[in-house]
Amino acid sequence: MSHDLRSYARQTNFRLVLGFLLLLFILGDGLIYIFYGRNAAAMGLICLGMGLAPALLIWLVLMILGWMVSKVNR
Repeated sequence: MSHDLRSYARQTNFRLVLGFLLLLFILGDGLIYIFYGRNAAAMGLICLGMGLAPALLIWLVLMILGWMVSKVNR
């Protein structure tokens, strides 16, 4: 039986990142809401989103570059 280890690694990495983001946004912002209120939680969401934006942009650029390289190599 053959296993695709790259697919498994990609799936595992995706699940780890998704779990981290869910913990960060739900647990982290939930704690802000509990201790400081709704307005602080809204600002926390804005700050988390703005802090995540550079990482998402870098990921997007790398995905586009990978797609372009795969097109050229065909």
